[in-house]
Amino acid sequence: MKRILFLTGTRADFGKLKPLITAAQVGHDCRIFATGMHMLDKYGMTCIEISKAGFEYFPFINQHSETPMDSVLSNTIDGLSLYLREHPVDLIVVHGDRIEALAGACVGALNNILVAHIEGGEVSGTIDESIRHTVTKLAHVHFVANTEAEDRLKRMGEQNIFVIGSPDIDVMLSDTLPDLNEVKSKYSIWYDDYAICIYHPVTTEPVDLSLFDILEESKKNYVVIYPNNDEGAKRIIRRIDCLEGNFKVLPSMRFEYFLTLLKHAEFIIGNSSAGIREAPVYGVPTIDVGSRQEGRGQGLSIVNCRGVSEIRYAIKNPPKAVKSFNFGKGDSAKRFLEALPNVWGISPQKRFVEYN
Repeated sequence: MKRILFLTGTRADFGKLKPLITAAQVGHDCRIFATGMHMLDKYGMTCIEISKAGFEYFPFINQHSETPMDSVLSNTIDGLSLYLREHPVDLIVVHGDRIEALAGACVGALNNILVAHIEGGEVSGTIDESIRHTVTKLAHVHFVANTEAEDRLKRMGEQNIFVIGSPDIDVMLSDTLPDLNEVKSKYSIWYDDYAICIYHPVTTEPVDLSLFDILEESKKNYVVIYPNNDEGAKRIIRRIDCLEGNFKVLPSMRFEYFLTLLKHAEFIIGNSSAGIREAPVYGVPTIDVGSRQEGRGQGLSIVNCRGVSEIRYAIKNPPKAVKSFNFGKGDSAKRFLEALPNVWGISPQKRFVEYN
């Protein structure tokens, strides 16, 4: 029986990996290494969600709320390396463009352990994009969301690429999501109409807090979720904590509950990938602010805004509510499971492939 370690550092990571873990449990020894934001009380200790989903996991604290990103990387490498010496595995699965994914790819590559990267080959702006492409060059197997990502990886000289779609869409289109009343009750959200705001720091740019002034001016109801813990998050959180009145502030949300809230939102505003990847599946309009998601998937339901006047106009005139499925159609877990038998014969010795 092959041993697979899934590394998760955030609520979003686990939400996307969950369908794959569930599928892989059939015939494989699956383990979970939980670290990063999962272990921070400020963000609600979201490792609890892993237990509530019925999975066992190994918890590792790799940071406190103000640990710099380079230290987070080194801490995670140390912790994961020690874990694997006691609990060896055949495959490490990492997701996306976070520091923890880079740590997992480093440890795997340097110890001749196969590394599988979920959702490589995409552009995501700021330092995240550099991390994502670095993980690609360290990983041995690539499970990508679409053919556009596949083509990008081929231009990077990669092979062993499987197009499976984005696993979170499996959850989005399932019949297991809670209903809206349950979500509102759990998080004490009493608005009939609301929008969602998620605004992350852009590590390569100064923190711009003007978005929150605009939201206050708009007089609409907003559910505001804390940003990720990249450098600059502290300033954003301080500003969020000053919001009053028609703002419901949440440190984090359980992934399935967030999806239900998103499905019924008037629009989502900020710079989260949820506005680019998940919102279009439900046809929820996205007001994307700034450069963080620049160059990612576009659609009729997404408008990109830079200046204050553009944001104000978009709030008053949101884009069309049009559904699109650029990142998969809800069968990622099935495709992942079908591809796994092809993984075990892959060599940890990588070679650059020239495509004609």
